[in-house]
Amino acid sequence: MLSILIPVYNYDISQLLQKIHAEASSLNIPFEIVVIDDKSEKFFLEKNKVQAELLNCKFIENKVNLGRTQSRKLLAESALYDKLLFLDADVIPVSDYFIANYTKVMDKAQVIMGGIAYKNESGTPNTSLRLKYGIERESKPAQVRSLNPYGNVLSANLLIDKQVFLDNNFSKEANLYGLDIYFAYNLYKKQIALLHIDNPVYHIGLESNEVFFKKSLNAVKSRKDMLADKEDIENINSLLKHYKKLKKYRLKGLVSLGFKITEPILKRKILNDNPNLFCLDLYRLGYICSLKD
Repeated sequence: MLSILIPVYNYDISQLLQKIHAEASSLNIPFEIVVIDDKSEKFFLEKNKVQAELLNCKFIENKVNLGRTQSRKLLAESALYDKLLFLDADVIPVSDYFIANYTKVMDKAQVIMGGIAYKNESGTPNTSLRLKYGIERESKPAQVRSLNPYGNVLSANLLIDKQVFLDNNFSKEANLYGLDIYFAYNLYKKQIALLHIDNPVYHIGLESNEVFFKKSLNAVKSRKDMLADKEDIENINSLLKHYKKLKKYRLKGLVSLGFKITEPILKRKILNDNPNLFCLDLYRLGYICSLKD
């Protein structure tokens, strides 16, 4: 009935495995839990492997680091069941009825998004950017996400039909950041049935400000390289919407020049104890305009 799939890299998933396994076992449904380790350090590899074996979970070890997107593809291909529940390693369900909530609606759509939540007390000054971004941009109730269903696809907590995932996941071998937009665009163009519900997980593995900022810029580059010329991409991604408009009116060069002048100021306002997300938006827009075609 249900394959629960968890890609992991250098993170302790003991608590997640225990919680998911306990609830799934209590529901009296056919299920499996499959973990794929993406070439973690020995400490995390051995700890997670032991925990998985104790709970009779399948454990796959990548020979090289493939990245989350390719690891998720391998998980899907190995899954026994046609319903796949993808969970990131650094999450924990909010509800004690997390899996039960999904089983009640799993036949209502091919893709079901449960949502993401954050704990205000989980942040530190060093993770203030990731926490603020998560709370203000990602943590939305289903009613709000449903207003732009394909623009609010987050793969950290995703129930999906196996074949739909395999047909729409990024298929090339590449260790890139920010490919949720690529996946969402494929779903949008094919108008795959997508349902948002309130069944969130807490995102507890917050990256440092510098790491998240760097990943954000890598995601901007990936979007430009793979999606900027796609038809209707502006309907699901605001950054590319603004970028295409600037290109249309031949303002990209002017924005790029302005970005070079203001870049140090914007960066200071982003990387501090109280990050300014509007400045992050301006920085990403300036950065994408500065990239060569």
